Amino acid sequence: MRMSLGLAFRSAKGRWVENVSRQCSRGSIVSFVPPSPPLDPEKVKELQRFITLSKRLFVMTGAGISTESGIPDYRSENVGLYARTDRKPIQHRDFVQSAPIRQRYWARNFVGWPQFSSHQPNPAHWALSNWEKLGKLYWLTTQNVDALHTKAGSRRLTELHGCMHRVLCLDCGEQTPRGTLQERLQVLNPTWSAEAHGVAPDGDVFLSEEQVRSFQVPSCVRCGGPLKPDVVFFGDTVNRDKVDFVHKRVKEADSLLVVGSSLQVYSSYRFILTAREKKLPIAILNIGPTRSDDLACLKLNSRCGELLPLIDPH
Repeated sequence: MRMSLGLAFRSAKGRWVENVSRQCSRGSIVSFVPPSPPLDPEKVKELQRFITLSKRLFVMTGAGISTESGIPDYRSENVGLYARTDRKPIQHRDFVQSAPIRQRYWARNFVGWPQFSSHQPNPAHWALSNWEKLGKLYWLTTQNVDALHTKAGSRRLTELHGCMHRVLCLDCGEQTPRGTLQERLQVLNPTWSAEAHGVAPDGDVFLSEEQVRSFQVPSCVRCGGPLKPDVVFFGDTVNRDKVDFVHKRVKEADSLLVVGSSLQVYSSYRFILTAREKKLPIAILNIGPTRSDDLACLKLNSRCGELLPLIDPH
């Protein structure tokens, strides 16, 4: 199933109007989900047994849990960003060192933000939130920056790579809500208009250099420094204190479940290595192979939102 998405923004008498046009039909919301085999009842039983025996379950989620909410991932075969386009995610050093690159980033993010911020949790997010409420899930760590776990009510949560819903000043460290920045961007760009097609996993969209050239970017209201989304860009590293905190949660757990991640990025893979050192049983729910398949006692190739709601956490 293919989905064509257009985004258009134009000012009218000082007010901004968003026009989102979609050509979609039944099932288009999962157009970013790679094909998977039908659910295997025996595999479902095996996962049920794994969860039943777990008393302090640690869960690691990746982009594959959010594709069913309409957010693409990077690496999935045929449907991930790398497979669909030649675009590469922004690099941390480029963003920090170049004002024109920051201008391009914020222009594209400004156009993509209304759609990206409107995505809602799917049944997999709600299932994990329910497991937490019932005392089954001990700790949840996500590689995602989409805030969908928070929207679903998860509280025992570490956002390993940050969250797009927060903005950080690179000079003074001041944090502000992304929605507040959107309002400032609108005020600074009352006559600016752009149209874009396509969306990336981090809310980025694709604009031409000509469209970006006149876009105005605000500075930190506190110190005048440059602003950056409170996320870990490619080429940057996760805060050491955060890494140590997650390692402790893994060591306190009695089992580990991976949901929707290929574990190709070391920032998440290292926690699997810690679980192996602690001899924790590891289960993986992900469509396609992962970096840790050989370390898992159970591997399932199914949609997260289709399988997790079937599991009784009691």
